[in-house]
Amino acid sequence: MNALTFQALRMLSDGEFRSGEAMARVLGVSRASIWNSLHALDVSGIEIFRVRGKGYRLAQPLELLSKDAVCCALGALASRFSIELFDRIESTNTHLMKRLATGVASRKVIAAEWQTGGRGRRGREWHALPGAALTFSLLWRFEQSAGFLAGLSLAVGVAVVRVLARFGVQAGMKWPNDVLWQGRKLAGILIEMQGDVLGPSAAVIGVGLNCRMPARLLERIDQPAVDIAGVTGSAPDRNQLLAALLGELDLVLTLFARAGFAAFRDEWQTYDVYRNKPVRIALPDGSTVAGTAQGVGENGAMLLTTQAGTLRFHSGDVSLRLTA
Repeated sequence: MNALTFQALRMLSDGEFRSGEAMARVLGVSRASIWNSLHALDVSGIEIFRVRGKGYRLAQPLELLSKDAVCCALGALASRFSIELFDRIESTNTHLMKRLATGVASRKVIAAEWQTGGRGRRGREWHALPGAALTFSLLWRFEQSAGFLAGLSLAVGVAVVRVLARFGVQAGMKWPNDVLWQGRKLAGILIEMQGDVLGPSAAVIGVGLNCRMPARLLERIDQPAVDIAGVTGSAPDRNQLLAALLGELDLVLTLFARAGFAAFRDEWQTYDVYRNKPVRIALPDGSTVAGTAQGVGENGAMLLTTQAGTLRFHSGDVSLRLTA
């Protein structure tokens, strides 16, 4: 999607009909350019209705992110964050990681409608469309070393699950960074870090949350997936959702900076959907280890009971699955 496509999308976001001629006149382009832009939306998965004599209309209104709306929902907390919104970006995490060296301050937020290179853990592609998901990254700086940040993705998961409950979704967690609803993926967390051996360190915390995803987009995800609209029957106001997540993350990360993951361990384990279930862990060398999931340790390591005893696994490149 190029800039013109997003301009056309914004013009249609209210769900009303607009003629190609009127859109072309406002945007200062040809009607053919408008047609091409709307065709690009069709190809991406955003349904466009075309009616002779009336023009173009989205199949359903589309609520786009607004910095003013997010700040309004944040209220007094808004001054703590520096929020930047993009129509189109390679990856919110990649963008923020590149800016670490410039000295950008803690609580910097990058959110985007469309990521051309959105990614999850282990390099997996993250699928989303404008208005269909909430994708953002938050920079948080810590005085401690990167080693202190073990379990950070689990603490972030606690914040996400708390907020989802306010929006009518009782979700659970799959170690180390997936938010699930009835076994289907609802959200993912990607954390990237930089830091000195003795500190300080910085974490770029990426969150992707399915809000109202077209069925064909959900089908492209490499595991069973669901969105908030599918759970509650309606999509949330994404500006209010982003504000709620930022407010909760502010509380969680402030406490994490003082006490580490141990402060969240008991609560996380109440959300653990695999606890006491038979699982297998795929290791980077291709081998697997089977056992029973026993929750996590105080540093966020997964505990697995096997015939050889209790083993500990840190996130790294391992993959956790239920045993069939």
